[in-house]
Amino acid sequence: MRRRVRHGGDDADVDMTPMLDIVFIMLIFFIVTATFLDETGIDLTQPPPPPNQDNLDDSKSAISVYVDGKNRCSVDGRGSDCDRVVLTVESLLADKPGASIILKVHELADNLYLVGLKDSFDDKGLTSKIEIIKG
Repeated sequence: MRRRVRHGGDDADVDMTPMLDIVFIMLIFFIVTATFLDETGIDLTQPPPPPNQDNLDDSKSAISVYVDGKNRCSVDGRGSDCDRVVLTVESLLADKPGASIILKVHELADNLYLVGLKDSFDDKGLTSKIEIIKG
């Protein structure tokens, strides 16, 4: 009995069509099931000025936090460490219950301070308003 000897190479082609089908099906699956984050931003619109600027009771019932152009913080005109602003405001709120917090930030100050202070106030449950100081 003779054996058959094959001369020449077998050209075995691999059909890539089923693999491409699976890749497209997986791509469609991941696109459909992906969840996208809905991030909320900070509302930086300034409120309109009050109609009566002569009312001094409003200034007594408000706590003013100021960040200047060199990133130095102050609370009601007294210099404070930017890390301790929230604690200072909380102690002032003990003396002035119901006072509003006005966060005044110079336009040259780093946004890190604006966002950090606003987030800190929000984490403590304190409502604050933002005012951007120009010049």
